[in-house]
Amino acid sequence: MADFKIVNSLDEQEWRSFVDRHPRGNVFHLPEMLQVFARTKGLHPSLWAAIGRGGQIVALFLPVRITLSKLLRRLTTRTVGYGSVLCEQSAEGLQGLESLLEAYVRGTDGRCLFTELRNLSSMEDAEPILEKCGFSYEPHLNYLIDLNRPSEEIFEGIGRRTRKNIRHGLNRGDVRIREVREHGEVATCYELLRQTYRAARVPMFDISLFEAALDVLSPRKMIRFTLAEVGGAAAATSIELVYKDVVYGWYGGIDRKYRKYMAGELLMWHILQWGAESGYHVYDFGGAGKPEGEYGVRDFKAKFGGELVCYGRNMYVHAPRALWLSRKGYEMVRYLSRGLF
Repeated sequence: MADFKIVNSLDEQEWRSFVDRHPRGNVFHLPEMLQVFARTKGLHPSLWAAIGRGGQIVALFLPVRITLSKLLRRLTTRTVGYGSVLCEQSAEGLQGLESLLEAYVRGTDGRCLFTELRNLSSMEDAEPILEKCGFSYEPHLNYLIDLNRPSEEIFEGIGRRTRKNIRHGLNRGDVRIREVREHGEVATCYELLRQTYRAARVPMFDISLFEAALDVLSPRKMIRFTLAEVGGAAAATSIELVYKDVVYGWYGGIDRKYRKYMAGELLMWHILQWGAESGYHVYDFGGAGKPEGEYGVRDFKAKFGGELVCYGRNMYVHAPRALWLSRKGYEMVRYLSRGLF
């Protein structure tokens, strides 16, 4: 195997150029996202890269270490590679990825329960390397919507009942949809997210994530906060990341009191229409759960007529026994909290 230099810092221009020109380069590989995560309470991002003999970047990884409780750090710390890994599509790139992951595992074991790679595109060529390095594959679904066509065609691809609800909502005019650009209004969006995640009994990140995203990404036109209101009250929100020709569904929330107004459906249609008219080619729904079992979020996303794909996720378990204890504890907390929300 060729010799590679593993580094934890890069020239930002070279880093961004590597991501920009790579066909699988996505928004989560960018320096700006590392800056956003670095400003967020409870998140600890890092940069890992493999440098080839010619001094060029051949592989890249931006893991984000997440700690939910300082008191139970060992049982609540995990690492996520949003956007997965990125490597040159060549023998050297794959070798560099192997060296990078081996170095990462050596430097990470004992610091978190597991590392999860969230694949936003097919990783078929790199899968043998991922498996060899201990990152086992798990199926995970997603929906992608083709925006590179007339809005009317996109609308006709939406489920019949949902189209009817959207038309009815547009005719009634009860829901007002607008873009949010100020910190105070980001707090309004965050409250909807907090309610939604609390109802699902799933932890939500600190508001500093979204404040940092507004500060870092908004000047670069890489993010869009959208709010749906009914009678001046916040009813639903959606936060999208944008990069290259893709709109990424990042976070969404809704106040259940306004379900009858179809605020969520109207908001989603507004975003798809905006994406198509703004020249983007794909809307990435950001995940639709595991194939087995029921998943209400997937049912909502399925109504909009996208292509169902399964790029999956890859996981390396650093602490098997602690992970087992953590999962059992999490299941118990969710069970005991059922009647609280």
